[in-house]
Amino acid sequence: MSRKYFGTDGIRGLVGEFPITPDFMLKLGWAAGCVLKDRFDGQNMILIGKDTRISGYMFESALQAGLINAGVDVGLLGPMPTPGVAYLSRTFKAQAGIVISASHNSYVDNGIKFFGGNGSKLPDELETLIEAQLERPMSTGEKLGKARRIADASGRYIEFCKGTMPWGFNLKGMHIVLDCANGATYNIAPDVFTELGAHVTSLFVEPNGTNINRSCGSTKPEALQEKVVELGADIGIAFDGDGDRVVFVDHKGELVDGDELLYIIAAYQQEYAGGCDGVVGTLMSNFGFELGLKKLNVPFARAKVGDRYVIEMMRSNGWRLGGENSGHIVCSNVTTTGDGIIAALQVLLAVTTMGDSLHRIKKGMNKLPQVMINVHISKRVDLANNDTVQAAVKLTEEKLAGTGRVLLRPSGTEPVVRVMVEGEDKKQVKELAQELAATVEAALS
Repeated sequence: MSRKYFGTDGIRGLVGEFPITPDFMLKLGWAAGCVLKDRFDGQNMILIGKDTRISGYMFESALQAGLINAGVDVGLLGPMPTPGVAYLSRTFKAQAGIVISASHNSYVDNGIKFFGGNGSKLPDELETLIEAQLERPMSTGEKLGKARRIADASGRYIEFCKGTMPWGFNLKGMHIVLDCANGATYNIAPDVFTELGAHVTSLFVEPNGTNINRSCGSTKPEALQEKVVELGADIGIAFDGDGDRVVFVDHKGELVDGDELLYIIAAYQQEYAGGCDGVVGTLMSNFGFELGLKKLNVPFARAKVGDRYVIEMMRSNGWRLGGENSGHIVCSNVTTTGDGIIAALQVLLAVTTMGDSLHRIKKGMNKLPQVMINVHISKRVDLANNDTVQAAVKLTEEKLAGTGRVLLRPSGTEPVVRVMVEGEDKKQVKELAQELAATVEAALS
């Protein structure tokens, strides 16, 4: 059965447009409560966390009402990074955790993500059952749930993050600039790094409901890059709005993306932590990353884009490290899902152990030039059966002559087709990407 509402990362869209409406969220809470109560071993409670979007208040109330109507108790976490909800769902032995967030998108968007009581994303079959329940009329049972606010939620997650580091680890003497994207990490990340001994300068920690991800965060780190250089800081760290992505900036102001961060963690594990059993990337992972891991004798595999597919392949391969070049990094030796703060700490552990600067350590891999252009579309399309598009792809691959890659991928969260070209010659890669994107746009318009 195909899913109507759930995409690769939950349900997401423009606030006020179906299904991102209060009435839908009310019924979604009821449907999820009906399906998930008593599903996992633990207390009959579902947690709700959110990022800092103004619409989060509205959807929190609607979901809460629906869950209570289904006979489920609700634990309200308030602003909380997505991975924090996953962690707390596990430690509270809740039936599930719900995150109200649209991740790195603007405040005008919002969405819903679900975690099971084990701290992992819900499997497809449970999301399908929730969708089936949504088709039934909502009813009120004999037993109603209750709600309570969990006042110490932030403190619990802060202590968990710090506790993933080895005994005695500290960041004394390191100046770190944090960009919290005016999002869910604003009142958590500064405390984590300060309490571990770093001198912290915090940027974008004043959310007002509408400034989340606005000219800041992991997708727009320019202000962070400038501040690191201006202050002469050692490192800059940028999270996205819900805290499951992270990118770094080195002391020269150069961006260090998810592929490079994964390489650094893998290199540390291979040399200092008993070895790295393998790394899962995605179809978008830079080919230079793959070559860098090969030099380390670390196995590499590509999954479909999306953290759920990365995690699925990690589990099937028995590997503990994976992620995406966007900075969504999963370290399953310490947590169950992509976590920006946890990944940042793993990188800092590698840097401090190796005793060198981030700038020099990242040069262990040679990232190939990669250009990605988003082509906007009005509806989902079948790229594989579009003769014009496929002919353009073939021509681009012939021009690369075996020195690069071409990838077309419809986004699972936005109405765009991502056109990616990668190769050795930066100028050629840019020109080919622009040509291919123009052809795709004309063919799909």
